[in-house]
Amino acid sequence: MEAMRRLVLLAVFIVPCLAELNWTKSEGKSSCQSSLGGSSQSDAHRALILQLNPNEDCTWTVERPENKNIRIIFSHFQLDPDGSCESEYIKVFDGNSTNGSLLGQICSKHDYIPVFESSSSLTVQIITDSVRLQRTVFIFYYSFPSGTSIPNCGGYLDSLEGSFTSPNYPNPHPELAYCVWHIQVEKGYKIKLNFRDVFLEGDEHCRFDFIAVYDGPSTTTGLIGQVCGYVRPTFESSSDSLTVVLSTDYANSYRGFSASYTSIYAENINTTSLTCSSDKMRAIISKSYLESFTYSENNIQLNDPTCRPKISNVVEFSIPLDGCGTIKKVEDHSVTYTNIITLIPSPTSQVITRQKHLQIVLKCEMESNSTVEMMYITEDDVIQNQSALGKYNTSMALFETDSFEQPILESPYYVDLNQTLFVQVSLRTSDPNLVVFLDTCSASPTPDFASPTYDLIKRGCSQDETCKVYPLSGHYGRFQFNAFKFLRRLGSVYLQCKILICDHSDH
Repeated sequence: MEAMRRLVLLAVFIVPCLAELNWTKSEGKSSCQSSLGGSSQSDAHRALILQLNPNEDCTWTVERPENKNIRIIFSHFQLDPDGSCESEYIKVFDGNSTNGSLLGQICSKHDYIPVFESSSSLTVQIITDSVRLQRTVFIFYYSFPSGTSIPNCGGYLDSLEGSFTSPNYPNPHPELAYCVWHIQVEKGYKIKLNFRDVFLEGDEHCRFDFIAVYDGPSTTTGLIGQVCGYVRPTFESSSDSLTVVLSTDYANSYRGFSASYTSIYAENINTTSLTCSSDKMRAIISKSYLESFTYSENNIQLNDPTCRPKISNVVEFSIPLDGCGTIKKVEDHSVTYTNIITLIPSPTSQVITRQKHLQIVLKCEMESNSTVEMMYITEDDVIQNQSALGKYNTSMALFETDSFEQPILESPYYVDLNQTLFVQVSLRTSDPNLVVFLDTCSASPTPDFASPTYDLIKRGCSQDETCKVYPLSGHYGRFQFNAFKFLRRLGSVYLQCKILICDHSDH
């Protein structure tokens, strides 16, 4: 009965609208204006199915009921597939005319479901080109109280695996709901999304109630599926994020959906993989590799067995350099971190085993030297931070005082000649025993550090009368000097520091 009521309402509304606007017989551009919505309950929500002719130029204004917001959804549209966005389009404006702010433009090239909201009125303008073909636009709008929300309607999911459902599941979903779930997993992973149950109102084009899945972090990052009815689809992302939308109208509420997701490591790992950074090592083991030794992820451990891996289609250990039993070794001015993944057999006997006892040795050797650069410009000039290089995560920043509390973030930043500049080189690492030693800091008028150059620090000693090197201070190397510029050159001055990263016990 509800479905029949919908069809009757649409027919009663659409026929006079199309007749009034001469949609079925217009040969040239027709001037069509209409005001929709307003304060009456019957206009609080409405659906329009528009059959468009060539050369149309039509405008509708959706009036906002008092103390409510408006949401308008274009859940299905079929425009000229070869038309440009300049000659055939739908524009939505904030306000009661096309003079308002443009909220967005829709054309056939768009691969998402356009949705717009406003706390004011909304104006929709549709312009078609001269090509003769069938054009259809389905528009659904409704008003809703501002500042209200539906419980469990959307959210953020950031685990490697998880599950979520529509509001009230398995009971009927709410009417006029618009819920958005953002799924974000770790870099290097993709997402496999499985709908275990979907029961929404069925429609060939999913115009009324639907689920939309986007390949990315927002609802404009590429639609990979729009589903409704009674289905159990599966989707896979191309990156580490997915966005899921549930949109419902005012009739025919069913139980909604139940979904779960898992993470898939994107890179093909046949055996094992190891990467090293300033604060951790990341070890990845293929499940098929473990299975070849008749092991599972439950049979493996690090030096510290309490540090457990993340499980997806691979087994991943994220191992801090100062934890999980990691062993540090300092030798010849280099620092090496080692841990061991042990594959422990599950013996069927306390006396013998026929399984291999396999160990995977993880070793990260960190380069002890690193280079950081930055640039400043004199003549009442500019300071800009540039880049950090090296396997250790290092950076260089300027400070206004010798307290080194707040780095200068402004760009450009104006300085005077002879102004005292305070420089700090920072090392980001979880190892508390590492120290930064400033070996050489030099300046150049060009970023390639071609001649001429000027040394501020050389082999740890000041070379400039205004330069002062601060004592060793853990993960920071610090010095100060007075700003200068090169003769017969522009005011640009580039700084480069070569540093040594050592263990505090390495003399």
